[in-house]
Amino acid sequence: MKVSVLGTGYVGLVTGVCLAELGHDVVCVDVVPEKVAAIKAGRSPIFEPQLDGLLVKHLERGDFRATLDIKEIAGTDVTFIAVGTPSKDDGSLDLRYVEKAAEGIGGVLSRKDGYHVVVVKSTVTPTTTECLVIPTLERASGRRAGRDLGVAVNPEFLKEGMAVDDFMNPDRVVIGAVDERAAEAVRSLYASFDCPFLLTTPSTAEMVKVASNSFLATKISFVNELGNICKLMGIDVRDVAKGMGMDKRIGPHFLRAGCGFGGSCFPKDVAGLVAEAGRRGYDPVLMRAALEVNERQPEVMLSLLDKNMDVRGKRVAVLGLAFKPMTDDIREASSLRIVKGLLDRGAEVRCYDPKAMDNFRREFDAPTYCSSPSECVRGADAILIVTEWREFEDPSLYGNVLVVDGRGVVRTKNYEGICW
Repeated sequence: MKVSVLGTGYVGLVTGVCLAELGHDVVCVDVVPEKVAAIKAGRSPIFEPQLDGLLVKHLERGDFRATLDIKEIAGTDVTFIAVGTPSKDDGSLDLRYVEKAAEGIGGVLSRKDGYHVVVVKSTVTPTTTECLVIPTLERASGRRAGRDLGVAVNPEFLKEGMAVDDFMNPDRVVIGAVDERAAEAVRSLYASFDCPFLLTTPSTAEMVKVASNSFLATKISFVNELGNICKLMGIDVRDVAKGMGMDKRIGPHFLRAGCGFGGSCFPKDVAGLVAEAGRRGYDPVLMRAALEVNERQPEVMLSLLDKNMDVRGKRVAVLGLAFKPMTDDIREASSLRIVKGLLDRGAEVRCYDPKAMDNFRREFDAPTYCSSPSECVRGADAILIVTEWREFEDPSLYGNVLVVDGRGVVRTKNYEGICW
């Protein structure tokens, strides 16, 4: 099938390249010339394991390409909307890029003959497709959804650092469509997948996505708060979590206590659902609490450092800047608040991350950025582990220096774990 994808971020580019790997002919469209030029040259503008190799493979095969020209979607059968939906100040999602994408697609389709399917891949507030995307498409294209225009929602469930594997080996595929023809078109894209398919309405599909992320974020905040309590009681929360995870009703995943979750999904999706609930007159107490606990965790880590020393004028090494390992993404990362807190305390901050330092430099000029973990910790008065990169697991790296471990990475001679 011929497929177009609007947006070449984590979701759009991974979706496009993986659909090419599934045997489809794909064109990705973006408005940023530098991103399109990099993709054409075989360089992914994001770091994601396996992505560069697949990108080069399909560029050379000719079944994947990138363009600035939205009119190229006229030569495709299905168009995915995979643009960003950043948070507004009140936590609600900014849908202007989704609306603009729908307007652009509708304009192209107004001059095209034949049936076309538009699929919302972006994470949006539930009811967005029915209340915003469909009316915008219909107005711009002169078509009617369910008649000569197919519209569907196909949420992504990709973990940064494992996005390609997650796409190619999904737990499930969720398709919310306005008509059976659109649903079947989207399902046919994944014909080779041996996993459950959920066929439902667009709004339900949108809610499945944000509900899944909100639940996982709440699970993380629960175990982080449990870890804070265990710390006060002299109990190792890692053993507690292991015991909890043996219960089939709970499971072992997302029970790793630490200094908080980040990234482009969990904080945004929970906040967006909280804001939407508030707009409709409901106070989602549990979800708000999950966000509040998460906001507090970096400060808990800093308070442990304060308990051990006054860092003013001291050299503090920060290992890990990305919000999780195997990505260069620093959006909503705990490191942002931790480094700011150290600088505000008057510390001399040295940082190292194998992938995220270029992105972090755009936020903070003051720290010294190091080329290796050993350079970062050399001469340090204290070391903070903020991201669980495997290269931080060697105890010999730390000597007798105080280590405040925010992720349960290592055991050292002079050690303070955030939750244990």
